[in-house]
Amino acid sequence: MTTKPTILFVCVHNAGRSQMAAGYAQALGGDRVEVLSAGSEPKDQINPVAIQAMAEDGIDIAGNQPKILTTDAVREADAVITMGCGDACPIFPGKRYEDWELTDPAGRGIDDVRPIRDDIKRRVQTLLAELLPAEVTA
Repeated sequence: MTTKPTILFVCVHNAGRSQMAAGYAQALGGDRVEVLSAGSEPKDQINPVAIQAMAEDGIDIAGNQPKILTTDAVREADAVITMGCGDACPIFPGKRYEDWELTDPAGRGIDDVRPIRDDIKRRVQTLLAELLPAEVTA
């Protein structure tokens, strides 16, 4: 891949899982990746417990806003990572698709969200290691 990869993280509400994944991808990938996130039925704000969990790991997602999933966002992406959005995500040939089975943090307390956050971090690290050249992954 000669240009920097674009990763799109999608969950239903774009208020928890996809926002945490995007936060990690941006923090860990830096300017080597473009990061997008969206939801098939976005909420009006980010889950405050997801914000808290990410802040504990030094990543601020408080200023993010849930966005609606668009066909253009999928078209732009090299990798599309879905998290429980089912068939709402359009499929384009030649793109990398992964479905991450993750518990929805909605309505859960911080003690339940931390393991979800940690699982997302591990998955994002693996994804970045696969998408980015070895000499630039940290």
